[in-house]
Amino acid sequence: MLGTPLKKFIFIVVLALAATFISLPQSFSVFGKKITRPNININIGKFSLQSDLKVHLGLDLAGGSQLVFEADMNKVPADKKSDALTGVRNIIENRVNMFGISESTVRTSNFEGKDRIIVELPGISDTQTAINLIGKTAQLSFAEVVESTTVGSATPSATLVPTDLTGADLKNAQVVFDGSTGVPAISIQFSEEGGKKFAEITGRNIGKELPIILDNQIVSAPTVQEQITGGNAQISGSFTVDEAKGLAIQLNAGALPVPIQLIEERTIEATLGALSVRQSVVAGAVGLLMVGLFMVLSYGKLGLVADVGLFIFSVISLALYKLIPITLTLPGIAGFMLSIGMAVDSNILIFERFKEEKLKRNISDALEVSFGRAWDSIRDANVATIITSLVLMNPLDWSFLQSSGPVRGFAITLLMGIIISLFTGIYVSRNLLRLFVKEKKK
Repeated sequence: MLGTPLKKFIFIVVLALAATFISLPQSFSVFGKKITRPNININIGKFSLQSDLKVHLGLDLAGGSQLVFEADMNKVPADKKSDALTGVRNIIENRVNMFGISESTVRTSNFEGKDRIIVELPGISDTQTAINLIGKTAQLSFAEVVESTTVGSATPSATLVPTDLTGADLKNAQVVFDGSTGVPAISIQFSEEGGKKFAEITGRNIGKELPIILDNQIVSAPTVQEQITGGNAQISGSFTVDEAKGLAIQLNAGALPVPIQLIEERTIEATLGALSVRQSVVAGAVGLLMVGLFMVLSYGKLGLVADVGLFIFSVISLALYKLIPITLTLPGIAGFMLSIGMAVDSNILIFERFKEEKLKRNISDALEVSFGRAWDSIRDANVATIITSLVLMNPLDWSFLQSSGPVRGFAITLLMGIIISLFTGIYVSRNLLRLFVKEKKK
């Protein structure tokens, strides 16, 4: 039966091999034979994981699209313009996140008295695709049909009169399929206040059409058969499944408090270029090799174990970047490199303590004591860095903290690196040392 140290060693080896496999390029050659790594497609019950296992690069490394929208503030009171513009920015950011675009930047600006929202989307080179991803304004409203007869005319005319029931009164929207036709539709549920408005509107329009207007176009005009008090309605039309899903996402993200208009769209080339990316990779590899050489020269076989832990740290980090996925920008790469330094720092603290402890006790006891006594310093240093990372990430979107994409990218990779370095420094290195560092035989 396998002993506990050997079991842990096997687990570490399997983990390292799996992370290395994920970290490899999609196509690579071994002894002249080309190998193509398959994508991950796992479906177990409700758990599902699909990934193309590619490194997603940010706007500065891979280029992308930039869209500039202008907000129409004519009907917004002066004291509420700032809140309205912030609301538009937050809603657009929610839509972008729902579509899965990582490391996007959505910010507001004021130019010559015009309020604008600037959206940067890495990896999206087709601006039309980017516009579709963000979606239209998705301003939903309900209107009543009011018939009137013009003097001198025998034919009555109909006028659409907007009600106060809008997309702002929505609570939830989801795709459903019409029970009789099987056509995709959108089921909407109103808030408590919206449900009351809907009940009043349907109550006074029994036997009449109730047009549903989306972005100034009538998408559906059902006839009200009876007063609807449940706070639910259905938007039907000639939707495809993808169109219905897109509309549901737009509605769930929230109705825009003010109309916006696309005034500029352009494709941004990578600001660093392929040459700069290669130079950054080379610089990182040289840095890793120098750190590894320093550890071996300073601590001998202890340093060699630390280098193995550093390799495992690197492949686990890269594997997680692909699986999550994390969009890498240059600041994100800087955060990863900084976390490598923190990982090595933990080993140095342990090994320096080991030098002292092995003079007073046997090797195995000295190792355990070294890890135990170095833990306080390792914990304090890493907790401080974790707190700093969370402040830079600003996960709660506090207004008094920054919220830029590049800074968040740096913070995310640094935070992930710190957590992974704690695992490799305390678990991986410790168990490798237990297995391979033995007392010298006399």
